[in-house]
Amino acid sequence: MTQFITLFIIPLIMATTDTAAEPRFIPQELPYAYDALAPAISEETMHYHHDKHYAGYVAKLNELILDTPFAGQPLEDIVLSADGAVFNNAAQAWNHEFFFGELSPKPQKEPSNELLEAINRNFGSFDELKTRMTQAAAGLFGSGWVWLAENEPGELVIVSEQNAGNPMCRGMKPLLALDVWEHAYYIDYRNRRADAVGALWDVIDWRVVEDRYAKE
Repeated sequence: MTQFITLFIIPLIMATTDTAAEPRFIPQELPYAYDALAPAISEETMHYHHDKHYAGYVAKLNELILDTPFAGQPLEDIVLSADGAVFNNAAQAWNHEFFFGELSPKPQKEPSNELLEAINRNFGSFDELKTRMTQAAAGLFGSGWVWLAENEPGELVIVSEQNAGNPMCRGMKPLLALDVWEHAYYIDYRNRRADAVGALWDVIDWRVVEDRYAKE
């Protein structure tokens, strides 16, 4: 499990203090400009989402793991073994890295090859997958994430998780994440969550999702 997780996200950089005591997680910069995903996601939203919310989870995680057995562990190991506040902040850091990494101002807008075959096999069509994921996101009560994941038998499934939930904690391989926390869309779309998710399909890069699916 840890092997594929490490491959599928842009990992948080770990640095040490002058005394080399506890490693610290440092937020990754976005792989594109803050305004690059507009109009699907505005520059203002990206600043708040990345610089305030995501960076806040990383800062809180560093605070929580100081002088604990989690200090020095890779992020994915913390997600898989922690609970409570440590899990919440570690998972939110991981989830956001994964989410930001699948977006692009110049995306491949449809899957192809083996992934498309798997989508057709499990959902009937790519359009049906998008419809079901959008419905799941619109219907999720409260805040959370909607995931496309591969389960242990190798089937593609849609997983709705509240709060910081992640399907890798269920033994699944995450392929695609939809962030449906209000901070991800409220500046641009107010309470129109379905519209926000609909706009995401224009900036999701299916090359990234295909790479995640192909790796063991």
